[in-house]
Amino acid sequence: MRQILATFDKEGIIVYQAFKPSTAEEAVRLGTFGTGFSLDRMTWIKPSFGWMLYRSGYATKQGQECILKIKLTHEGFQTILAQAIPSSFDRKLFETEKDWSGALRRSKVRYQWDPDRDLKLRSLERRALQLGIRGTAVRDYVNCWILAIEDVTDLAHRIKTAIANQKQLPSVPEENVIDVSPQIQKTLHISL
Repeated sequence: MRQILATFDKEGIIVYQAFKPSTAEEAVRLGTFGTGFSLDRMTWIKPSFGWMLYRSGYATKQGQECILKIKLTHEGFQTILAQAIPSSFDRKLFETEKDWSGALRRSKVRYQWDPDRDLKLRSLERRALQLGIRGTAVRDYVNCWILAIEDVTDLAHRIKTAIANQKQLPSVPEENVIDVSPQIQKTLHISL
């Protein structure tokens, strides 16, 4: 199943990223990213908290010791989705690999679907979306679309400890299906 699952409300949608502590601390203090964050390279955002836990090893991997919960405007998130190109060739979207590679080179957003994970990092039947943004998409992300940033590293550590000690897991925000246009559904191969 490929559906975009995320935590959201009327104001915005939550994505996650992991960083080294100095970058995360500055971002929380500023409410957006600062000097520790490069605007000149691709950065990946993840709507799935389970996938973020998996990718960062519960915020223990080097350079990923802090997990940030980033609230984006709905408009910003939809704009990112509308610009997305698959990170691998898809003949349903592109006639040739040359067409795809050219589109990928020009695009400021790429996407890929990976097996989603539960809080115990077990692989799920559904897929989790990752979005790589660069260039003007990163600048808009940092300067226009971020509404709030919160450090949720402690939650990641509490989940890991609860699993290790076979205790009840802490509660986490519920993730629900995000509605997108038919064109975005087609581009992202969204399916039930």
